[in-house]
Amino acid sequence: MPKKIKSPTTIESVGNKPKIINEYVGLVNSKTANLSIAHMQSPGGWTEPGQRPDFDEYTIVLDGSLKVETEDDILYINMGEAIITYAGEWVKYSTPDKNGAEYIAVCTPAFTPE
Repeated sequence: MPKKIKSPTTIESVGNKPKIINEYVGLVNSKTANLSIAHMQSPGGWTEPGQRPDFDEYTIVLDGSLKVETEDDILYINMGEAIITYAGEWVKYSTPDKNGAEYIAVCTPAFTPE
């Protein structure tokens, strides 16, 4: 039977400024372990520490731009573009635009806020 998700759960973020993470599907909001889907909004100048996540992440930028640093490259993902990052690879996200960024992130398996 389908499960309607009426509203997301806001998850606390890491970084130098507050970022809004609204999880619709995932461990926190729907008890889904194999996938998470979140709507994110990060302010201009936001950055987070580099990490090696245990999940693949598929990100679609809806507005603004994300700066994605890897061990080998620096990529700018603009409105209407997407990026895939893979589990175990070092990655660092930030928001270079003064107006911030809005994006959807899908993680497999689900993101864990630990």
